Amino acid sequence: KEVSMPGKNVWNSVALGASLYFGKMFFNFACVGAVGDAVGSLAYVAALGAFLGAHATLAVGGGDTPVVITVLNSSSGWALCAEGFVLGSQLLTVVGALIGASGAILSQIMCVAMNRSIVGVLLGIKGTLKPKGSNSKPGAAVDGAMLCDAERGECIVSDSETAAKDLFDAKTVLIVPGYGLAVSKAQYAMADLIKHLRDAGKEVIVAVHPVAGRMPGQLNVLLAEAGVPYDIVKEMEEVEGSEGKFDVSLVVGANDTVNPSAVMDPDSELAGMPVIQVWRSRKVLVLKRSLAGGYADVDNPLFFNENTNMVLGDAKATVDDMYSKLKNLG
Repeated sequence: KEVSMPGKNVWNSVALGASLYFGKMFFNFACVGAVGDAVGSLAYVAALGAFLGAHATLAVGGGDTPVVITVLNSSSGWALCAEGFVLGSQLLTVVGALIGASGAILSQIMCVAMNRSIVGVLLGIKGTLKPKGSNSKPGAAVDGAMLCDAERGECIVSDSETAAKDLFDAKTVLIVPGYGLAVSKAQYAMADLIKHLRDAGKEVIVAVHPVAGRMPGQLNVLLAEAGVPYDIVKEMEEVEGSEGKFDVSLVVGANDTVNPSAVMDPDSELAGMPVIQVWRSRKVLVLKRSLAGGYADVDNPLFFNENTNMVLGDAKATVDDMYSKLKNLG
């Protein structure tokens, strides 16, 4: 959740202006040898800088938080680079430049994936850039009649045996992994399940959102490590618009990246963010520990769709159980 004072931009502007003023005073006092006054001015700069950094960072919440983390990581690199210049250390300069540049590139990649601007993220401005295609327009994706009563907590809770039967009956399966797969270390169990489904003649596609996990590429690395074939692992753009052709969409530990609010609720924290529209599939199986929100802490209407079955529990244990049940089915 974001935390900020009323009129946050005014406070930040005042703190920035005061920091620049005391920074100027520090150099003036230092030039004339007034050590005590120079130290006092530097202390003011440090205090105001600490306030500005903390307040500006805390004002960013929800799905924008990972971007702020990468920006701070980039800033630490540039600070190290500057320290290298001051100390005359080529090692510090080069390492700092590498950290700063990589953090900046990663921040930009994440912003593009979430359809956000870096300035909007850092200033805590809500909303995304212009909608990306007709499918991103609010209300264009999910029929309100399909939703159960979220306020009463109605959803369909299934078990691994029923989920295995759904996969057994399906001819086309879309798998969407998320951070929950990484946390439970379920990539190897998932690889076994995928192999079994493909050996049974089913079409299996794994769709990876650009910001799935905690950084771009995390899920791709885990899946490759487990031996999932490269040719069935697709980026979000490669499956966009074709989600409806799948008999079953299996969501493993993903939340914000499959949240219908991004396309149906213009007031949502996720509004305008491209997501994998798994709810268009004939049936959706969601493997999660609970119905809690994801990284953005936004409620997910997908959990209450009539065509969604929630399979609650640890991802690895659930996938292992589904795999064993599938083998028994043939």
